Amino acid sequence: MKLTSVELIRIAMPLVSPFRTSFGTQTSRQILLVHVTTPEAEGWAECVTLEDPVYSPEYTDGAAHVMRHHLVPRLAAAENLTAARVAQVLHPIKGHRMAKAALETAILDAELRAAGTPLSTYLGATKDRVAAGVSVGIMDSIPELLDAVDGYLQQGYVRIKLKIEPGWDYEPVKAVRERFGDILLQTDANTSYTLADYKLLQRLDAFDLLFHEQPLEEEDIAGHAQLAKLITTPVCLDESIVSAAIAADAITRGACSVINIKPGRVGGYLESRRIHDVALAHGVPVWCGGMLETGIGRAANAALAALPGFTLPGDTSASDRYYSQDVTTPFVLEDGHLTVPTGAGIGVDPLPDVLASLTTGTERLLG
Repeated sequence: MKLTSVELIRIAMPLVSPFRTSFGTQTSRQILLVHVTTPEAEGWAECVTLEDPVYSPEYTDGAAHVMRHHLVPRLAAAENLTAARVAQVLHPIKGHRMAKAALETAILDAELRAAGTPLSTYLGATKDRVAAGVSVGIMDSIPELLDAVDGYLQQGYVRIKLKIEPGWDYEPVKAVRERFGDILLQTDANTSYTLADYKLLQRLDAFDLLFHEQPLEEEDIAGHAQLAKLITTPVCLDESIVSAAIAADAITRGACSVINIKPGRVGGYLESRRIHDVALAHGVPVWCGGMLETGIGRAANAALAALPGFTLPGDTSASDRYYSQDVTTPFVLEDGHLTVPTGAGIGVDPLPDVLASLTTGTERLLG
């Protein structure tokens, strides 16, 4: 394969409602799409960076910069380029997993479109639909939270994830459990606690939660291992898991009994599959996290979530959870599930008129 063009497309996507976490409130997404062409096909991908480096060291302008000056030139110069070789070609450039993931995914999409193979088939999927959970941000009040959760349950979501932070943890979790009873319920702290806060997390053991997602800082694998011994609620790692090697280490050290796989965070869907395989070999369930993706990223996430080790509902919500107008044909919740695309590659394309209306800038890096 030889790349004939690489284009970055920036789009602005207003959110249907503000989404608040411990690292800030989002009212819209400024999203970077990657569009590649080869002599045989074209490919699409979504870079999941935020505008500012508050979730991870990466951010959207930085991702565009590293693609422009370092990643795309190496890919353009590579002989016999394939998606499987992207990580090797880009290995000399340290970090920047989200930027690398977007390029690898776009190239993989083009490769699979040329072969007529769906991404789900390529990855080894065993399901044609995936259970959909929903992530509920931090609210201004508990009544507002309860109304939001009620609405999502009425829509059919099969699992509720509550964002928590010190001062917004025990009372909201208690209120949701008491109001809605035996629903699948988990928390996500986005690294907002320290090991010294273990007594706060111990109080939440009373609510029979699926797990706590990433309570401590991402580098603190040892702290998570200690925390897992101090609470009865299982510990799930998210930001800490950036590779299959780290996943194996965290599992071996007892730092987690569940793993959230976000393809952008780990460098792409091929590394995601390797993490899945490591976890499956250790009997550790995985699930697919979300970064408020458009239909382009959501399609690929659904394909990944259809692998056999993904036994817990993920954050693969319907399009209307975040956007009144998706950039692709919208993903619709059906009986608490999303259908895995069956077309070649990621199985979806941007709607041309919608893409044009959302685009705020384009940059051709090659071709």
